[in-house]
Amino acid sequence: MDIARRMQSLSSGVFNEMEIRKKTVEARGVEVINLGVGSPDQPPAPHIVEALRKAVSDPKNYSYSLGGTPRLHKALSGWYKKRFHVDLDPDREILVLMGSQDGLAHLAMAYVNPGDLALVPDPGYPIYSFSIQMAEGNIYPLPLLAKNRFLPDLSQIPEEIAAKAKMMWLNYPNNPVAVSADWEFFGQVVEFARKYDILVCHDVAYAELAYDGFKPMSFLEVPGAKEVGVEFYSLSKTYNMAGCRVGFAVGNEKAISNLALVKSNIDYGVFFAVQEAAVAALTGPQECVKENARTYQRRRDVLVDGLAKLGWQIPKPNASMFLWAPIPRGYTSSSHFAADLLERAGIIVIPGIAFGEMGEGYVRIALVKDEIVLAEAVQRIGQNFNFL
Repeated sequence: MDIARRMQSLSSGVFNEMEIRKKTVEARGVEVINLGVGSPDQPPAPHIVEALRKAVSDPKNYSYSLGGTPRLHKALSGWYKKRFHVDLDPDREILVLMGSQDGLAHLAMAYVNPGDLALVPDPGYPIYSFSIQMAEGNIYPLPLLAKNRFLPDLSQIPEEIAAKAKMMWLNYPNNPVAVSADWEFFGQVVEFARKYDILVCHDVAYAELAYDGFKPMSFLEVPGAKEVGVEFYSLSKTYNMAGCRVGFAVGNEKAISNLALVKSNIDYGVFFAVQEAAVAALTGPQECVKENARTYQRRRDVLVDGLAKLGWQIPKPNASMFLWAPIPRGYTSSSHFAADLLERAGIIVIPGIAFGEMGEGYVRIALVKDEIVLAEAVQRIGQNFNFL
């Protein structure tokens, strides 16, 4: 049986290749250090686990949830107000999701017809392109270049492209390039979206993994942002709740309503017990969030400082759980370098090309192991490579 046309443009080639290589290396008896997948390695705080435990024990929590509970909507509204000074109507401007990726994957279904155009960052988190491809839309890549601080240059988008575009995807702090955006840039985005009638979709999943006193902002802080856009937030990284699958779409009331309509035809909502854990996370003690950020900052420093001594210079990000590392001198292919790193040192990183053509020349390194393991990774690299 032939697969659908939309499937023919999808690929997981690089990720599959790395997994195959990993098994080959492990077969030689090497314990592989996996810095590829960006999955938190720490548990949620005890008060979150306790809320989940109590809710799981309540027999009333096993029915369909059909949308988020009022308690959870109110909790997120209060969190957004305290964290970003953004007012959200709990009833009309918040939608509970099965992780933010749930919304990132499905919103295009409400807005993109076959052949419609969407503006997608390159390099970018794969779900942005995937969502457009599954809706059978067309992608216009927005290059994220070092010379532009890895922000898309809106002035370089041709007039005819901007006029046709239905959606624009953004993600700051960014995965994979590990940079943040500022008020000036988001202000330009609001003006651009208003001029060309474009729905802005901003992914802010890494807002709380920030370092050296830096506080990332929400796109919705900019006046007029709610008129043109929505924002996706997740508890996966902030509270180490990745497996719980709970996140949110917030912002433009019409876009939230349309996404809710799509979702109502797909699933029956997030498990009530997980929603109770989410309420505990958002309204409970926040020291766990600060400690989480401090942990990732220490990991960042172990890797960046250690590799710098070996001659591999990598910029220090001020947020996210990743390093966006230029491949060392002597290499022209991110895939070749990533394969070498795995074969010779037993360390997995993701080739930049996996995130788009503009990702070539870089690898993404996830800070998902403790400091001792990361120090060992630095030692292994020093023993097997000479970057000086």
